[in-house]
Amino acid sequence: MELHPDKNPNDETAAQKFQELAEAYEVLVDPESREAYDNFGSDGPGGMGGVDPDDIFAELFGGMRFGPGGPMPGGPGGRKRGPRKGESSTIPYDVTLEDLYNGKEAHFNIEKGVVCAVCKGSGGRPNTKPKPCAKCDGKGITVIQRSMGRGQVGLSQVICPDCSGEGMKFRDKDRCKKCKGEKTVKEKKRVDIYIEKGMSDKQKIVLHGEGDQEPDAEPGDLIFILNQEKHPNFERSGSDLMTTVHITLSEALLGFSRILITHLDGRGIHVDSEQGRILKNGDAIVVRGEGMPTHKHPEQKGDLYIRFEVDMPSEDWIRGLDVKSLEQLLPPKKPDVSPRPEIVDEVEYEKADIEDFGANDEDSDHWTDDGSDEDGPNMECRQQ
Repeated sequence: MELHPDKNPNDETAAQKFQELAEAYEVLVDPESREAYDNFGSDGPGGMGGVDPDDIFAELFGGMRFGPGGPMPGGPGGRKRGPRKGESSTIPYDVTLEDLYNGKEAHFNIEKGVVCAVCKGSGGRPNTKPKPCAKCDGKGITVIQRSMGRGQVGLSQVICPDCSGEGMKFRDKDRCKKCKGEKTVKEKKRVDIYIEKGMSDKQKIVLHGEGDQEPDAEPGDLIFILNQEKHPNFERSGSDLMTTVHITLSEALLGFSRILITHLDGRGIHVDSEQGRILKNGDAIVVRGEGMPTHKHPEQKGDLYIRFEVDMPSEDWIRGLDVKSLEQLLPPKKPDVSPRPEIVDEVEYEKADIEDFGANDEDSDHWTDDGSDEDGPNMECRQQ
């Protein structure tokens, strides 16, 4: 608005500058025309016929250049565009926790696009020239209808699909026989990646310049994304590891001295439990410095947490013992509940599966997650 001709009646160039500014904004504000300008520059279908929109912003706003979010600081003459870069390729790669602990070198045979060596990326036979594209009339862009909502239809400029926005294409008989006018051909190549110790799930390994090639562009990158498989024995959290070890009732009461686990590098981890300490189900210990290596600093490791599950003896074991003698060794049994109820019923029981709890509730669909009946007042559950 500061450059509007009505506000600059004494400036003979105000109208021209305002028109150039509007045209530049028209190019840069639309994502598709902006993409065409980024790909082909000011001389291409998105560049206003040789006028650089960024240069206009730089001139009118004293060194400002136009970015996705509006004007951005920049040097005189607008932005400096380097060579266009080809698209990168992403490859997921499944790894085990052992791979991430020990490190691993992996080899791949890939197929990538390379610039055709016969036509040098032109797409045509020697001594032939491309002709203007019939679909876009050599402009590199076409106009399509696009729904604007509420029954309204607008027109939008898009890159021509026939010539990929170049405006020119070879006739069928003039196309390169090797690449069929595609400018690139597929080529097999072996690439190697090294999974470093301590790398994590979803971490990327980037091979710069190993992606598909395109004419007049820097090669894209080849990106491997690590997908850590679930481990049957270990769980990882950052640089820490956790595992569960089953011990007998005797070990829980009297202690033990044995190899508890085989680590991710094949080493046995021997533990002497503390005498006089009773291990209960769910108790845990920590072994410092036996967790995952730290990425880039593999000599530094996290901690290893070992959680204990106490396995109770079988019924066959108890049948062959002198129960009276065993009862004298174990802590005394608990007495009846206190105060003792006035009425006592002797009941029979059977072995149960806790998953069956609630199976007899015929009206379970009428209860909400918070325990309240949808058809009645909230009820409180009192502990006895």
